[in-house]
Amino acid sequence: MKKIKDITTLGFALFAMFFGAGNLLLPPFIGLNAADQWDWAIIGFGLTGILLPLLGVLSIINSGESFKDLGNRTHPYIATILGIIIMLGIGPLIAIPRTAATTFEVGLLPAFQNLSPIWGSILFFAVTFILSIRPSKVVNVIGNFLTPLLLILLIGMIIMGILFPLSPNTAHQMESMQAFKLGFIEGYQTLDVLASVIFSSIIIAAAKAKGYEKLKDKNRIVTSAGCLATFCLLLIYGGLVFLGAKSGYPLSPDVKRAELLLFISHKIFGSYGVLAISVSIALACLTTAIALTCAVGTFFSQLFNNRITYEWIVIICCLFSAVLAITGVEYIIQIAYPFLAFIYPIVITLVLYVLIFGRLIKSRLPYIGALAGTTLVSTIYLLAGFEIHIKGAENILASIPLATYELWWVIPSIVGFLLFLLLDKLKVSR
Repeated sequence: MKKIKDITTLGFALFAMFFGAGNLLLPPFIGLNAADQWDWAIIGFGLTGILLPLLGVLSIINSGESFKDLGNRTHPYIATILGIIIMLGIGPLIAIPRTAATTFEVGLLPAFQNLSPIWGSILFFAVTFILSIRPSKVVNVIGNFLTPLLLILLIGMIIMGILFPLSPNTAHQMESMQAFKLGFIEGYQTLDVLASVIFSSIIIAAAKAKGYEKLKDKNRIVTSAGCLATFCLLLIYGGLVFLGAKSGYPLSPDVKRAELLLFISHKIFGSYGVLAISVSIALACLTTAIALTCAVGTFFSQLFNNRITYEWIVIICCLFSAVLAITGVEYIIQIAYPFLAFIYPIVITLVLYVLIFGRLIKSRLPYIGALAGTTLVSTIYLLAGFEIHIKGAENILASIPLATYELWWVIPSIVGFLLFLLLDKLKVSR
């Protein structure tokens, strides 16, 4: 009985970590565009937004207890560089300002239609700064009451949407592979793969605190908790994709994700439902921003050996995030794509190769080779995103098998892995 209780506790904790309120905006948008092919969109989104984060957790527990242990399978310097890039992504560059922008567009704007995004950002980060500079129990209280409320609202909205579809007939079509690709790419925007390799240590520490000290017991309890969290994510994300597909919201190139979510909640629950979900999402975004700001402050203060203090890093993080948040959710998502398209395949490569070959191959060189192959093609795509084109390189990459499914990094990573594995064998034979 204790084991089941612990799995449930850790599983819901992991779910809460992955389920950022900003991610609520992605699934309905996917469903709206996928229409009748919403099931294929769920499969694509499930791979990058649900399954891969679980694999991220598993890669950590199979390597040690933190991202440093996973990164050290390649080289300590590589682990540090990847850690910095990941923390910037889930911190002031994307995730933190997105929580503030989501709060303004979904939580504040419906109630205060004349409120400036500048004042919304100032208010949000003033509270974030106060609660991050000296972490308070208030955050835990809000989180403990908020998560059940948000889940009850979402599950209720999904059940009502399934029983009484808003618009059973869709006026547009998308091919199954297009829907899959859309879901797959949008899954990057959850940032959960990046978060999984950073925050897994929290779940592992919680499992050890509950008495699971032995490696075998610890791995079992964390794996079971991960599977529970994965099921919950699939249930919520899948339901939201379905609601988007059946929403009847007019499809256009300038569809705003926040407006779509508010439209669906209003159609199902009315004005009171919109108010309730707006408040819940705003509070969820706030607690997420506080947790991420604390993580950024801790990571970089340790990285600089406290030469730059935690307090100063929190101040810098809040100021930078506040400026970027004013630009709005849609703009943040747009500018995030080149960054995510660059770093996501690199982290996925590290996670998958360590999971598959970690117990068989202990040498660092093959993993460095796999990362080198992925990083090379990711860099070419990143430069192309900034209109810097390398003659002929993009055409070659487009012809790589699986490129059509946004898996252009798979073959280069395999080539790099095998080549460096061969070099390692030759080095040993000498």
